[in-house]
Amino acid sequence: MKKIAVIPTLLTLGNAICGFAAIAAASKIGPKEAAAETDWYFALSGWLIIGAMLFDGLDGYVARLSKTASDFGVQLDSLCDAISFGLAPAFLLLRLGPDRSIERLHQALAVIAALYVCCTLLRLARYNVEAELDPNSGKRFRGLPSPGAAGCLASLAILRGMFTESHVEALAQRWPALQPEVLKTTIEVWAMLGALTVSILMVSRIPYPHLTKQILRGRRHFSHLVQVIIFVAAFVLIRELVVVPIFWLYALGMPVRYYIARLFRRPVPAAETSARPAPSP
Repeated sequence: MKKIAVIPTLLTLGNAICGFAAIAAASKIGPKEAAAETDWYFALSGWLIIGAMLFDGLDGYVARLSKTASDFGVQLDSLCDAISFGLAPAFLLLRLGPDRSIERLHQALAVIAALYVCCTLLRLARYNVEAELDPNSGKRFRGLPSPGAAGCLASLAILRGMFTESHVEALAQRWPALQPEVLKTTIEVWAMLGALTVSILMVSRIPYPHLTKQILRGRRHFSHLVQVIIFVAAFVLIRELVVVPIFWLYALGMPVRYYIARLFRRPVPAAETSARPAPSP
């Protein structure tokens, strides 16, 4: 290896730096007693993981555009993904879930976080092997992609970061029936159970579409462009609320769709199967 593509490599390293910064931000989240001063670190850590996803998408696109894709870039990309989509979300999960006030739940949370890291590493290793054996495997993923799983946890952290002192006062004025503490507890439980679910989905064989390729690539109808513009506008205006359904519908909606399709798939009758001509030698 004598030459390395500079720009794609820098973008890939930007992915790892965002993951490292997300861990650093999550480490500054204090206990519930000091929540008013540190709650915003939840959102910062979550957005840094989203930033790592942007770098992860850009490095491959730039490498293909400049025709500088290489095995070095593939291996470096997986190492950086292990940091940004494995370690960073797992560490954030330890801050996002139940604290040490309930010891058993916190121990279960630590086990789920460790399981999440293991499933992410297994998912990345399997993807590398399958990509070498089948170059067309990038059209659809087998199992939930690690950036999608990380986005699920990051979206919960971004939502949790909304509950700063000023946001709590605004919520109490607009919707007095909503109790911020109940919402925080709901996010804690959802984060723990959701992390367990996406960990299993990462190592599953359920097919997941490549959304960026389906939405942004190729020639589309004019209405498709209008829908993308409307989505981007909504994302800018209410981004804290939009990221949660985006990632969780993708992670949980695809398995539901897959099993419904299998349930209603018409079986081939035995008589019809036997009536088919045998293949010629």
